[in-house]
Amino acid sequence: QVQLVESGGGLVQTGGSLRLSCAASRSMFPVMGWYRQVPDQQRELVAAIYANDNTVYADSVKGRFTISRDYRWSSVFLQMNSLKPEDTAVYYCNAKINADVGYWGQGTQVTVSS
Repeated sequence: QVQLVESGGGLVQTGGSLRLSCAASRSMFPVMGWYRQVPDQQRELVAAIYANDNTVYADSVKGRFTISRDYRWSSVFLQMNSLKPEDTAVYYCNAKINADVGYWGQGTQVTVSS
């Protein structure tokens, strides 16, 4: 069973920064990413990074967040700058083996105070 363990969440003031980390129990995932969810809303994609190093970002975080990964494709990171109260959510790490098989972390809370 693959495990993903997130860390780095917490409480920060508006304009502050946080760095999320996700460590997987295996390596070489073709796609890794970060999603977030607030109560009563669907989980949404924040950012993803692919095997060819292409990245995608939600429009709401472009220019503020940066996704990266380690060379073994076993860890993925999310640098979050210029945080806003609307970034408050539980952030989940996701790693996909293929289009049908993926894994989730347990989530880490990010709270941005105004």
